[in-house]
Amino acid sequence: MNKLTNEDTFSTALNQPQAAISYSISKGLAALYPDRYVLDTESGAFDLEEFEIAGHCKLVLKSGIHNQIETSWQGTEYDLSNSPIQAWHTVSWQSHELEVLRVRWPAAYCNTTGYWIIAANREIADGFFRAVCHWNSEVRGEVLVFEQGYWQKSKTLYDAIDGASYDQVILAGDLKQQIHEDFARFFASRDTYNRYGVPWKRGALFIGPPGNGKTQMVKAIIKAVSVPCLYVKSLTGDRNEGHANVRQVFDRARKTTPCFLVLEDLDSLVNAGNRSFFLNELDGFASNTGIVVLATTNHPEKLDPAILDRPSRFDRKYHFDLPQMAERNAYLELWNAGLEPELKLSTQGLSCAAELTEAFSFAYLKELMLSSVMAWMENPHHVSSMDRVVLEQAALLRDQMAYIVDETPSVEIDPDDEIE
Repeated sequence: MNKLTNEDTFSTALNQPQAAISYSISKGLAALYPDRYVLDTESGAFDLEEFEIAGHCKLVLKSGIHNQIETSWQGTEYDLSNSPIQAWHTVSWQSHELEVLRVRWPAAYCNTTGYWIIAANREIADGFFRAVCHWNSEVRGEVLVFEQGYWQKSKTLYDAIDGASYDQVILAGDLKQQIHEDFARFFASRDTYNRYGVPWKRGALFIGPPGNGKTQMVKAIIKAVSVPCLYVKSLTGDRNEGHANVRQVFDRARKTTPCFLVLEDLDSLVNAGNRSFFLNELDGFASNTGIVVLATTNHPEKLDPAILDRPSRFDRKYHFDLPQMAERNAYLELWNAGLEPELKLSTQGLSCAAELTEAFSFAYLKELMLSSVMAWMENPHHVSSMDRVVLEQAALLRDQMAYIVDETPSVEIDPDDEIE
């Protein structure tokens, strides 16, 4: 490869075969900067822009070369976003001046971004790299979400949790209180666990059909207990095998303790390819002290018995069933309290609605109230009351539910098929 210059860095490097791009850039930079140290990384935690936004460094695009900047449109309510794709930055950090080359290229089924930090010596380059990664690894007003083999910060999920409360959760009997006391007591009892030699860890599984409060309860618990939350959206990835992703998830949880490790829709996360690795990590061949693995499932029948039935993996199982009359009435009352006076149901209307919504999940009850408000707004002067609108909408939704059930295809299982 010819010696790289600032003018032809990107075109020369990107004309190499994919497997040779990173090596070619490193070799070229070593020739271009023989008296400086070059650090090479592809770490996803090395987010320069976030570090600059926090005020810890100053980035300036290097002049004299073409820097490729990608402009994105996210909708009318947002400003255009500009992201460097192929770029060369000069960086002011503390009392040091560095340069950072950023290059993106296709690899397998995704894009890879490489960074090269050019500094006066290794100590400065290592220090800058460590500072950027450390800053981006800390969680401040966000939730860490694991997807496609990487941890990403989610402000949206954090805000959803921050807005949750037990007041928004309707459950049968004292189930809500049981769950709250269980987790609050656990996090307050570390010294007691240690005194009696009991591992300070927990696994809990929320089980039940969709739309019955599992996710809302997860958010309310995390908000009430106020410990860090790690959320796993998928355990698959384009670059890593299943076992590497599982290990990465649990390694991060062990560095964040005490914490919640949330595995929503567990039956879709764990499969034949990663099951044994998941069980090993869950059993804590490395210490899981201070980790609460909080999982949910709509389909417990899809879970391996080794996950569902073995004690010490998920030693707490809570069932979120369809709401009965008392819970439906409480949920409708909660909605009714937030409506404008002209939209409120009467006491008799609430009672009738609760009676006519047997087998409705909380999600369907929510849809009932939303669709009723919309129907009322379409023609508010020609209906006798909101009671009538709600009862009409309940009948429509019940027909829809029956149609969905009737249209669900049946699945025949060959008794000779092996079930894993």
